[in-house]
Amino acid sequence: MAIVLGTTTNALYCSSRIHLPNKLIRAMEADAESVLRLVIPSLDLKRHKGQAGKIAVIGGCREYTGAPYFAAISALKIGADLSHVFCTKDAAPVIKSYSPELIVHPVLEESYTISNCSEEERRQVQEKVVGEVDKWMERFDCLVIGPGLGRDSFLLECVSKIMLLARKFNVPFVVDGDGLFLVTNSIDLVNGYPLAVLTPNVNEYKRLVQKVLNCEVDEQNAGDQLSFLAKQFGGVTILRKGKSDLISNGEIVKSVSIYGSPRRCGGQGDILSGSVAVFLSWAQQLISGHESLSENPAILGSIAASGLLRKAASLAFAKHKRSTLTSDIIECLGESLEDICPAS
Repeated sequence: MAIVLGTTTNALYCSSRIHLPNKLIRAMEADAESVLRLVIPSLDLKRHKGQAGKIAVIGGCREYTGAPYFAAISALKIGADLSHVFCTKDAAPVIKSYSPELIVHPVLEESYTISNCSEEERRQVQEKVVGEVDKWMERFDCLVIGPGLGRDSFLLECVSKIMLLARKFNVPFVVDGDGLFLVTNSIDLVNGYPLAVLTPNVNEYKRLVQKVLNCEVDEQNAGDQLSFLAKQFGGVTILRKGKSDLISNGEIVKSVSIYGSPRRCGGQGDILSGSVAVFLSWAQQLISGHESLSENPAILGSIAASGLLRKAASLAFAKHKRSTLTSDIIECLGESLEDICPAS
């Protein structure tokens, strides 16, 4: 179902605020630590490689190599077994040099590499790019789309096809960074897909609200507006990052306010996107094995990831203060997990 943009959507939102004040949605603080304990699988000698999660990051280009690395390595640090990165050929050697732990696929293409190609040749290149991802798609438990992606038009066209492919195989995905730029301009890519999570920062969220609701961000009724926005996306989960993280799928609104850090170094959103991917996949495993559980795995994964990142950021800041970097926060992920949910 296509989303109708413009004054009609805005009027519906404004109407819900003005005429139904008793129905305004108040965000309820989530018990993030309890959610973490619920979704984290126990360590079992009988388990084999891959059962704790296989994550793939779609991103990484000439300009941006750090973001996909942060997302992918965070997934491993939390406990995923395998972490892949699908990036451009220029980005691959750099990302590989950061860590031998990552499986790096240099398959994405940018416009400059096909500048002399005909339309037919461009189509063939696009089919090849999507085909390279298609070979792996059914193996993945979750994708992270957007870290370090950039805004090259041909690259974004390819990623659009990859997102549709993920939906075909019912593979969950987390959209962050330039993936949100793509979604803001092509909303049908995620519309009506309950296994999608969007993780906008303040500016990305502003653009989403302006495009979909045709109005400005309403801080006074933040929970109500977030819920309405998620409904316009057909039940997609949105994790709005901020002083308190707000999470909604259009049905409920949860906030996560525990811990946190005043240090706002770049890259923390990449940790979050990789974390959401892992916890979402674990929540799916948990729910599929327990028919009595009816919780939304995207909501659970978002709550868990938000709580863990805020805990790790707090620990890193206590150690490094103003010099805290994203790499310091990543190093605190394991300690934070152990504090909340001991492995033994």
